[in-house]
Amino acid sequence: AVETLKMFEKKDSRVKSAAATNLSFLYYLENELAQATNYADLAVNSDRYNPAALTNKGNTVFANGDYEKAAEFYKEALRNDSSCTEALYNLGLTYKKLNRIDEALDCFLKLHAILRNSAQVLHQIANIYEIMEDPSQAIEWLLQLISVVPTDPHVLSKLGKLYDNEGDKSQAFHYYYESYRYFPSNIEVIEWLGAYYID
Repeated sequence: AVETLKMFEKKDSRVKSAAATNLSFLYYLENELAQATNYADLAVNSDRYNPAALTNKGNTVFANGDYEKAAEFYKEALRNDSSCTEALYNLGLTYKKLNRIDEALDCFLKLHAILRNSAQVLHQIANIYEIMEDPSQAIEWLLQLISVVPTDPHVLSKLGKLYDNEGDKSQAFHYYYESYRYFPSNIEVIEWLGAYYID
């Protein structure tokens, strides 16, 4: 794939930008950040209005720990294409890293309006409500999430934990037991169930 894309480097700016964007993404996946950054720069310089190029550039900056600068690239990508869901998702993650929780929630709620059944988006919203110490909202979003991925043992055990913290032992048991059914090797879940049966 890399060899094929490198053949397009000599073409006109839009084709070069598209090829460089894909090369940047491939190098990013291989964790070769220096190469990913080089091609992200080439992509942005070839076409400053390419939202995918700006998102990739943001990703390389994010990976280097400069979250403020990464947020700027994601916002620029969104100014060029307001429907760029990758930029919006990554902007939400960046705000989470910066501890700007309300802005992160705003990004993920906008994404939810676009991608109604995205498990990742539902998970992020639930996680943010958990960070905000609003367990009832976290539970509500996790219940939506298990309607999309009903067999995810991690989500089921998270629901069990939240219900347990709220003092609802019967619901906690239900979700911990479901989690155990799908993944019987989670020690924390086994310990909780064992303690529940002892009680």
